[in-house]
Amino acid sequence: MFNVGPGEIMIVGVLALVLFGPKKLPELGKALGQGLGNFKKSLTDAQSELKTALEVEEKQSTQEDSAKPQA
Repeated sequence: MFNVGPGEIMIVGVLALVLFGPKKLPELGKALGQGLGNFKKSLTDAQSELKTALEVEEKQSTQEDSAKPQA
């Protein structure tokens, strides 16, 4: 997808180590992991709510169709 090899990953890691230092890097990793976890949870919740809303709307339209008199 991104075509990133081991060399590029090492360069990014070294740059992060130089920019943030060895003490700050684990904190940043933890914060990034928590942020990604929260994002995934929010995405799952939004999908669940959308699915529920669509199911309710489908039930209502089915009930309305069955309540109409047949011609």
